[in-house]
Amino acid sequence: MSTPTVTVIVPGRDVGAFAEEALASLRAQTRTDFRALLVDDASRDATAEIFAATAADDPRFTLVRHEVAQGLGASRNEALALVDTPYVGFFDADDVMTPGALDLLVGSLEDSSSDIAVGAYVRLRADAAGYYSPGVVQPWVAASTSPGRRRTTLADHPDVSGNIVAWSKVSRTDLWRRAGLRFTEERAYEDQVVAQQMYVAASAIDVIPDVVVHWRERADGTSITQRRHAVSVLRDYLDGMRGGIDVLDTAGHPGAARARVRLILDMDVPGLVRVAEHHPDDAYRQLLGAFTRDLADRAAREGVTLDEASAPLVTAASGW
Repeated sequence: MSTPTVTVIVPGRDVGAFAEEALASLRAQTRTDFRALLVDDASRDATAEIFAATAADDPRFTLVRHEVAQGLGASRNEALALVDTPYVGFFDADDVMTPGALDLLVGSLEDSSSDIAVGAYVRLRADAAGYYSPGVVQPWVAASTSPGRRRTTLADHPDVSGNIVAWSKVSRTDLWRRAGLRFTEERAYEDQVVAQQMYVAASAIDVIPDVVVHWRERADGTSITQRRHAVSVLRDYLDGMRGGIDVLDTAGHPGAARARVRLILDMDVPGLVRVAEHHPDDAYRQLLGAFTRDLADRAAREGVTLDEASAPLVTAASGW
């Protein structure tokens, strides 16, 4: 085998229904000089067995197993400490990686010497029969990755701040070391803050319009992004978005902060409003209302123009 160039960190908990497909997509990469760290976070289903079988069959894969669940952020941090390759990426064990993803992301960094390469992604949704198929690149994803750019910066391309998911990127391992980057461990949406910290710390960023991951929206509604109706999950979600904006403000990136405010008000808040309108717990509306008022006031002060469709929903949330 060739010396590994990139480590792919793959955490998973109770994703046995999807893990085989996810790992098969990683094994099918056209770029083969990778190492994969599979972190089973105390799964109660077949996840550990699937991870172990893959590690036994393919020496590029290493299994790390938890007896007690530690969470997604802690699992990623533990694996990060084991990385000894020049590049590192992340991949969730219920998603699907497109065959040329590592070629595109790692190859771009090798050519450009940038710190981060960011790719596009699409949702993977089930139809009535339970068959999953990928959708189209959504506008906010396209805004962050299209057209392709080499050695851009957060200041020159503030819309890249809208690409906050961990698994759409490959970065230099040294970036994590020198900037002291870690995932948040005490709450969900652990990638919101660290994504902005990465962009702030990067000397240069590559953006790639090609789709690198199919992001699964589980038919059973069990993924964290599908549980935003829970007050505790909403609190983590809002704190993550607020924390990401704080990173951009502190680092002196007003353009990127404005881009995040606009995107959150246009994309995130409307969906949450629709949940809140029928939510049985008034605490949900109060949390969302306070968050939305702060962002809407800031948008007004800074001249941020919202989409016509989202404006009335933002107004409604501001009144809670």
